[in-house]
Amino acid sequence: MLTEHVNIMKLLDMAEEIVGRKKFQKVVYIGKQLGMPFQEKYGFHMYGPYSEELSVRLDELKQFGFVSEVKEEKAGYSQYRYKLAEREHPSYARLRLSKENRRKSVIDEMNACSSKFLELTATILYLQPAERDSVIARVHKLKKTQNYSEEDMREAFLCIERWRTLLKRT
Repeated sequence: MLTEHVNIMKLLDMAEEIVGRKKFQKVVYIGKQLGMPFQEKYGFHMYGPYSEELSVRLDELKQFGFVSEVKEEKAGYSQYRYKLAEREHPSYARLRLSKENRRKSVIDEMNACSSKFLELTATILYLQPAERDSVIARVHKLKKTQNYSEEDMREAFLCIERWRTLLKRT
């Protein structure tokens, strides 16, 4: 099993469940930008940073029975739930998925956020290290249909700083 696959499994182990493909993409991207050990390459797409590599790795983990994906129909669209497959999987014990408290805390906070907020946060991180005012202006231009408020921006910047501070202590 490759390290990158194990890192995705550690994330799911800590989060217990992530609902939504977009949310999964944003949690991994934000985690990577905050220094978590994710190696996936990202490009900028309609909903912010997106990694084809992450999609492929997730598919591989599903095919090998490490991750379960449940598709739900919600008001005219499909939503996916991801979690680790049964912990009795023969290889699971060898992976030694430890619960690192600070990372888990950050992952839990991200998982509690809406996809829209994570899209904003990931976009801000994608545009950094530009100056804050420049980042805000670019977000308003790139994401004008989202109508992000100044309060949304302030909260996203605060979360980024809080998460960075938590993770630097690891």
